[in-house]
Formats: sequence, structure tokens, C-alpha cells
Amino acid sequence: MPKPTPASRTAGPRKPREGTKQQQVLAMLRKPEGATVAQIAKATGWQAHTVRGFFAGLKKRQGIAVQAAERVRQVGPSKEGAKGSYTVYRAAEAG
Repeated sequence: MPKPTPASRTAGPRKPREGTKQQQVLAMLRKPEGATVAQIAKATGWQAHTVRGFFAGLKKRQGIAVQAAERVRQVGPSKEGAKGSYTVYRAAEAG
């Protein structure tokens, strides 16, 4: 028996549903001040690696690039990034 055909879908990126964690993250990234991984993780309950993976998926699936807008590095005794270092990210439409 043949498999039923999927509902007609237009090609291109999907439109995110309203009120989801993904929508929440996109709203945070589109603010002029942007957001850090820690802020997004706290707002969604995700782990930091999940947030970074979501950033990669945005570019691939939605066509939205996430750019590091500002990097703040706290330098420790060994001249490497110490606690308190963070990066602010913003969304930019790829094109």
C-alpha cells in the first residue's frame, strides 16, 4: 500500500509557532542589545550547548545568521578567559 503524501508545504524556511521557546530565543536575539548564552539558557531552561546548537540550526533551517556582536573577556592570572567572560549575540537575516 503506498504511503500517503504529506500535506502540501511550500519550499523554504518554516514559520516558527507562536509562544514557543524558539520564538522566545528569536525575540531575545532580535533586541538591539542582543542576548548572551547564559541569558537564553536561563530563560528557556536549556543547557549552554543546546543554545549554541540552536544557533547553528537557525542558519541551516531558518536562514537566520547569529552574529557575535560583542565579546567581553575577563582575563585571569594565566591570561586566558576567566569566569565572567561572555559574548553577546544578535540575529541577522541571512541573505
